Amino acid sequence: MGNPTGFINIKRKDSYSIPPKDRIKNFDEFHETLPEEERLQQASRCMDCGVPFCQSGMTLGGMTSGCPLNNLIPEWNDSLYKGNYEEAYKRLIKTNNFPEFTSRVCPALCEKSCTLGENDTPVASKENALTIIEKAYELGLACAKPPKIRNNINVAIIGSGPSGLAAADELNKSGYNVTVYDRNKRLGGLLMNGIPNMKLDKNVITRKIDILKEEGINFVTNANVGKDVKLKTLLSKYDKVILAIGSTKPRDINVKGRKGKDIYFAVDFLTDVNDKYLDNTLDLKKNMVNNKSVVIIGGGDTGNDCVGTCIRLGAKEVTQLEMLPKPPLERIESNPWPQWPKVFKTDYGQEEAIEVFGKDPRIFKTTVEEFIRNDSGDLTGIRTIKLDFDENHKLVKAPGTEKNILCDIVIISAGFIGPEEYLLKDGKIEIFKDHHATNNKKIYTTGDSRMGQSLVVKAIADGREVAHRIIEEII
Repeated sequence: MGNPTGFINIKRKDSYSIPPKDRIKNFDEFHETLPEEERLQQASRCMDCGVPFCQSGMTLGGMTSGCPLNNLIPEWNDSLYKGNYEEAYKRLIKTNNFPEFTSRVCPALCEKSCTLGENDTPVASKENALTIIEKAYELGLACAKPPKIRNNINVAIIGSGPSGLAAADELNKSGYNVTVYDRNKRLGGLLMNGIPNMKLDKNVITRKIDILKEEGINFVTNANVGKDVKLKTLLSKYDKVILAIGSTKPRDINVKGRKGKDIYFAVDFLTDVNDKYLDNTLDLKKNMVNNKSVVIIGGGDTGNDCVGTCIRLGAKEVTQLEMLPKPPLERIESNPWPQWPKVFKTDYGQEEAIEVFGKDPRIFKTTVEEFIRNDSGDLTGIRTIKLDFDENHKLVKAPGTEKNILCDIVIISAGFIGPEEYLLKDGKIEIFKDHHATNNKKIYTTGDSRMGQSLVVKAIADGREVAHRIIEEII
């Protein structure tokens, strides 16, 4: 199988990125793929190792190691190396409904546990997957394939994020009649509304949803189940209902000065920017953060997306607060391969901030003590305090480390605490984390609404699982 010396003779080479000062001029995707010959060489670096940790999806050290979808990575790497795009595509979609999404936004758990990565740079499997799926579209392989036979079982799915779409796709392929309801005007959930366009071009999402429509899945937008549409109405029309409503209730920071304007939740901020961008009403010169000093509270992926978005909107200064300490530059003894590497990384937004402002925007081991306002109620800054670990390894505030930071805007990116409650209250629904179940035998749950805030790739895996659970129960 493959090139037996590929990983010895060929070094890892990533796709080209447009320089930060050029790419921040717009919201376009900024990665440019390698030429075909070089990409095939990158695929040949896959070792065909005896135990492919890349596809394991295990939990090690409290974090996921390897692909939660159990993607057949060595197989499609080998097919790509041989130039057999059709076979590579077939192996890729066997376990992953949406490689066009994951190959753009996934943090590449497969690469972090790649066997080659123990002593060398890992195989560029994420970019290899992107090449395969885009080539499949180019060759007409990734076209609509409606099921030839349908049953008389009707399923409603509430939510069109990655989990809901995956469940819909799996059920539809098995002949179920599927209708997806979404409260937004655009389909795709967080893929469409939360992730910035430069990270995931929205045309990529609509391209796939158009195929799902052609394959027979029905979509209803602007349908807010629990408010505009009653859950009991769906239960009377459908044999099964799946809640794929996400974990969209943001975690707040309730300190002095919180009530007032100029403080936004990250999800609201990013959704507003995406809406305006897609409606062609986004003004890069006149917007809520242009020429403003912005503080982003939260050091995760969403916080980084806010950094990159604020820079594109012309922010005068961007600061990002992170509660945890700065990670080490390399793995430490307690974090061995193939665990997820808990090491320092600089993502695209932070990379852009360094180029534009001359420094990393992150301040580690820091949280907010107070939002400072003037007599008119306008936000003028925040008071921060340092954090440190106590003897029980819990983060506690360090007295005497208070500091004021001037700012005009604050964006809270502190994660989510669960699904919004109005839909659950409407149907008196209780979600059980095990077996995708609820207290109503006709209602199932999947994705972040069941697991809590997680990754797109995990949401897809969970959507597939709930679909298979329904299929197995009915069979």
